[in-house]
Amino acid sequence: MTTTKKFPKLLGITIAIILAVGLIVGYKIYQIFLGASVTDAQKYLFVYTNDTYENVLSRIRTDNVVKDADEFDYVSKAMKYPTSVKAGRYKLEKGMSNRRLIGNLRGGYQEPVSLRFSNIRLKEDFAGFLGRNFEQDSLQFLSLLTNEAVAEKYGFTKDNFYTMFIPNTYQIYWNTSADKVIDRLNEEYKKFWTAERIEKAKQQNLTPVEVSILASIVRGEALHNDEMPMIAGLYLNRLKRGMLLQADPTVIFANNDFSIRRVLNRHLTIDNPYNTYRYKGLPPGPINMPPIVAIDAVLNPSNHNYIYMCAKEDFSGYHAFAETVAEHQINARKFQKALDERNIKR
Repeated sequence: MTTTKKFPKLLGITIAIILAVGLIVGYKIYQIFLGASVTDAQKYLFVYTNDTYENVLSRIRTDNVVKDADEFDYVSKAMKYPTSVKAGRYKLEKGMSNRRLIGNLRGGYQEPVSLRFSNIRLKEDFAGFLGRNFEQDSLQFLSLLTNEAVAEKYGFTKDNFYTMFIPNTYQIYWNTSADKVIDRLNEEYKKFWTAERIEKAKQQNLTPVEVSILASIVRGEALHNDEMPMIAGLYLNRLKRGMLLQADPTVIFANNDFSIRRVLNRHLTIDNPYNTYRYKGLPPGPINMPPIVAIDAVLNPSNHNYIYMCAKEDFSGYHAFAETVAEHQINARKFQKALDERNIKR
């Protein structure tokens, strides 16, 4: 009788224990799969092209990407991620679950790089910038940017290839190969040069490449965007008259000394095709990466008769323009005096 009464009680306790354990296990599994896992230690998880699952897991452990790497490993294997590793730059959000993170990794749902660039002076600088933003390093990009065959493939020369890169913001995946990044920027170049822009270039008797080369000089001269059309108009007047451009930024570029603040006669003697004090017409390539505002200034220049300009003596960054040598000499003496007063000798 006693045994009979104890059995239901023991059964009830056993069932209660099983249910409790089931709830605990179920909750634990829920937490492992769907609970908050990703930390705020890293903003992105980078998975490289030849990475194995072991590489990815090791990086997750080392960089403290998740709270518990063993739990991540368990869920990864349950979701068959080890056989579906895909390269990419994956956005990490604090509190993201293992299941969501692994789902993104398995599906290759990476966040593209928002590639924004401007005011990059040299190809070497641009290659470094690209190398910092993509999986492939700067040397791979530089080898393309300085390769004559690559430039010719896109319809440029080695000297003017840099005009193909239009400063803007582009969405490109991090693991895109270097040659495909260049392909993409070429597509953007072709979109930029609309029929309207090409027609405006023709009206100035220039090709798109020549527009960009002149725009790089305008950019080199102008500290203020609102003055660019005036400067563009001046250089276009010089080109139409067959005059030397005599642009100081080209001399600085030719001397490869960007610390020069005062162009002197000794700087003008360098025998270099970029020295527009010695060589007539446009230089063979751009002296910087001109922004769109400078390109559009060349396409939409101010209409005037100025052929001389000199920085204003107030160091405002604006220029004093002149139609005659006499007027220009007055402006130049004012600026030279201001330089002397500030003891700017070079």
